[in-house]
Amino acid sequence: MPRRFPLAALAGVGALVLTACGGEEVPAAAGGPIKVEASDSACAVSATTANAGNVTFEITNKGSKVTEFYLYAEGDRIMGEVENIAPGLNRRLIVEVAEAGKYQTACKPGMTGAGLRGDFTVSGGAAKQADPNSQKAQAVKSYAEYVANNTKALEEETAKFADLVKAKKVDEAKAAYARTRVYFERVEPVAEKFGDLDPKIDVREADLEAGQKFTGFHRLEKDLWVTGLQADAAQIADQLLADVKELATKSAALELNALDLANGAKGLLDEIATGKITGEEEAFSHTDLSDFQGNLDGSKAAINSLRPLLQVKDQALVSTLDKEFGTVQALLDKQREGDGFKPYTALSKDQVKEFASAVDALSEPLSKVAEVSAQ
Repeated sequence: MPRRFPLAALAGVGALVLTACGGEEVPAAAGGPIKVEASDSACAVSATTANAGNVTFEITNKGSKVTEFYLYAEGDRIMGEVENIAPGLNRRLIVEVAEAGKYQTACKPGMTGAGLRGDFTVSGGAAKQADPNSQKAQAVKSYAEYVANNTKALEEETAKFADLVKAKKVDEAKAAYARTRVYFERVEPVAEKFGDLDPKIDVREADLEAGQKFTGFHRLEKDLWVTGLQADAAQIADQLLADVKELATKSAALELNALDLANGAKGLLDEIATGKITGEEEAFSHTDLSDFQGNLDGSKAAINSLRPLLQVKDQALVSTLDKEFGTVQALLDKQREGDGFKPYTALSKDQVKEFASAVDALSEPLSKVAEVSAQ
């Protein structure tokens, strides 16, 4: 589809103690998975140290909001994540951590913000690899896992969204729309690698070519916000889910390289600059800021996977990227409303200009990543 850009992010654990994120350690029984009790205001993790290798976390959501759990490495590089943990549910996360170092655990009630964080230390394991080829291979492995996690979540959330559309629960479907799309936006350019999957899932009405059927998210967006559900809405919803499942299957077999990650990080920022800043992407729902967040997440995840390589080659570039990513994220955070964002139409012209300026400032150092990665 027009203006889509090519893309081309996770790499364990023993004795148990009890701590709320940032809290005081309390010894607990040894052995078994690390228990995580998530609530709306705390993230109680039963161990803050582990040996390198595989780690298993057992997460229980005892709060009232849907939550997520993450294990982060330096620079917020995602080592492992579990999303969409509804109140009362238990989820398991198994993560491979080969290198000793300082990490962080995080619960995200409401699935927003930086999360409720706590320090986590991994000891033993292999020394960090300085060989560029080894670093590139690890970056690709890391990002491939990121893509896999997000396409899985996309499939799960699309199934829920499709069911709401077919049940004609319009208000609930509207509420689920942006929450579902954020996973697609994180890995959006992957779809373009598979023929017509991207337009089938994400074509905008304004971009339709002669004879092309209007399908996917944006067709249902128009139904929900403008025309009312049409006679074929259930069929469109079923096809959307089938296309998303196909994307998840094909992306699992996709072979990437370090340049794919670098170019993809830049491409996702270009996607913001050409579709989200203008308000053209979500013409009916005006949920562009949620898409904006998804693109930013995906770009940052690619850069974080490349971080060990970039730090060796150009530490100043890494520092600049961190600064500019932080600036864009801070602007987005100002527009949060509940578990989502304000409608794009609520932004003033000055706020749109501020976003555009911040995206341009981030785009410039991102354009250098491919060259550095290729060295």
